[in-house]
Formats: sequence, structure tokens, C-alpha cells
Amino acid sequence: MKQFIIRVYGLIINQKNEALLSDEFVLDTKMTKFPGGGLEFGEGLLDGLKREFQEECNGQEIENIRHFYTTDFYQKALFFDDAQLISIYYLADLKQPLKFKISEKAFDFKIDAGETQSFRWVKIKDLKEDEITFPIDKFVLNKLKATFNE
Repeated sequence: MKQFIIRVYGLIINQKNEALLSDEFVLDTKMTKFPGGGLEFGEGLLDGLKREFQEECNGQEIENIRHFYTTDFYQKALFFDDAQLISIYYLADLKQPLKFKISEKAFDFKIDAGETQSFRWVKIKDLKEDEITFPIDKFVLNKLKATFNE
């Protein structure tokens, strides 16, 4: 059955022009991406984005949410047969105080202990496409570099 998969992501950029990345282990795969995830049926985009941050970031709230980019080309969904991915990216700020740990290194968790996610800051100018897992995130990274060049 042909379907659309809708995903919503938060682009969190700090004062040092660093982007918040999520390192995850899902479906037996290590992945580095921008924080966010799948929209649930009956949910609006902003509600979905806020829910994702609440779920993934220990109850973290976000604010100052503004649209950055929506997929405007065909992107096949990687984990679904016969599905098209539509991704919506929003710039947002983390509401203080922070409620989750920021790591210094990638994949700073123990899979065998049941942990599957960590977060870290990376300078946008230093971030390379091959450090990001998904094709659409690589595309958005280049848009971020054009917007937040130093």
C-alpha cells in the first residue's frame, strides 16, 4: 500500500553556532540525526514536535518555534516499503532549564544497559554530510550551513 510517512524535526542552534544532534540505536542501526520523529495520526506538526522533545529529552520543552524547511522533492522512506517520506524541520530553542544530558562524544550510551540515545553539540561549520545518517538530513545540513555560516 502506497503511503506517506511524515516526520518532524527540531533544529536547535546555540549561540556558538552549534547544532544539537541525536545519536541513536534503533532497528539494530546506529544513526545520527536531528532530534525529532514520526508524526502520530491526529496530531498537528507543532504538537508532534513538542511531544518528540518531551519523549526523547526527559520532558524538555521547546519554544520560539519557526519553520525552516519542508521536503520539496521525492524521498523514498528507508524503513518502509512503497512509502514516501515528507520531513518538516523547525528551528526552535530549548526552554531553560535543560532537562537532559548533553554528551561530549557520539553514541555516549551503553546499548546492553538498554540505553539507545544521546545528544551532543557540533559546530555547524565542522559538521560533514557523512556524519549524518539520512539523505534528507544531509540536505538540511547544507541549508543550515548556508544560513548559519560564520
